[in-house]
Amino acid sequence: MTAAARLERVSKSFGDVHALDDVSYEASRGEIVALLGPNGAGKTTSLSLLLGLRRPDEGVATLFGSDPRIPGSRYRLGTTPQEMAFPGTLRVSEIVDLVRAHYPQPHDTGSLLDRFGMSDLSRRQAGGLSGGERRRLAVALAFAGDPELVVLDEPTTGLDTDARTAVWNAIREFVVSGGTVLLTTHYLQEAESLATTVVVIDRGRVAARGSVDHIRARAGVGRISFRREPLPHDLAGQVSVEGDRVVIQAPRPEDVVRRLIHAGARLEDLDVRPLPLEEALRLLPGNEP
Repeated sequence: MTAAARLERVSKSFGDVHALDDVSYEASRGEIVALLGPNGAGKTTSLSLLLGLRRPDEGVATLFGSDPRIPGSRYRLGTTPQEMAFPGTLRVSEIVDLVRAHYPQPHDTGSLLDRFGMSDLSRRQAGGLSGGERRRLAVALAFAGDPELVVLDEPTTGLDTDARTAVWNAIREFVVSGGTVLLTTHYLQEAESLATTVVVIDRGRVAARGSVDHIRARAGVGRISFRREPLPHDLAGQVSVEGDRVVIQAPRPEDVVRRLIHAGARLEDLDVRPLPLEEALRLLPGNEP
C-alpha cells in the first residue's frame, strides 16, 4: 500500500545549516504519526517538504506516491501551520465556507464546527476570537475538505483542556474512518494519547522511531511507586521521593517488587507502570533526543 506521506533519505540545508540529514519516515492509512524533538530539530522543515513548499536537496518526498509540488496530489491533503491569520471581520462560518469552496466534496460547515466544539462560535467574527479559539478554528479548517491526510504543526498549542480534548477526539474520529494524521507536538501527553508511531528528530536526524511502547522499551526502565517505607540499602541508588511516595526506576520492575517483598517491605498503594514518554526519551541510548 502506498504511504500517504513519505520521506526517503531526505537532506535539506539552508546555507551552512543542515536542517535535515538522511531523514526517512512515513505515514500510512489509519496511522497517527507524531514528530517529536526540540526547537530547530528539523520537524517543521520535514513537513514543508511533504507539503511541497520546499524541495529536498537529496532524497525523495512523496504525497500518495507523487511529487508534493503537483497540485493534484494536494487535493487529498488538509493542513494547519504553526501560525495562521484570519480576516477579522469575517464570521467563523464564513471562513469555513471560504475554505470549503476549494474542495469538490467538503464537509458541511455546521457538522465540522460541531465536531470541534465550535457551534456556538459560528456567527462570531474572527477578530473577536481568543487565541485558543483561533487555533481550534485553524485545526478544524484542515479537515474541511474531507481529506485523506491531515498535517498539523503544533495543533493544540494554547488550547485549554476541554478544547484540546475536542481536537483529540476529532483526530481519533478521522483516523477511525480511514484517515491519516501527521503532526508535530511539544506536548508529550499528546503523543502518548494519540500516536500509533513516534518519530524523534534531533539535530536534523531521526534519533528514534516506533510505537510509544517501543520507545519505552528502548529506554529499558520501568517505574514503581508506593507510600514511603524504609528500603533495603542496595536500592538506594535507584530511589527518589515524590511527596509521600517512594519512586524506583529499574530495568525489571517485577524483580524489584519481589526483592522488596522478600525484605519485608510493606508496599502500600503499590503502582507499577511504564515510564512516561518524556522520561523514556531522556533515557534512550546516547540520550538521543
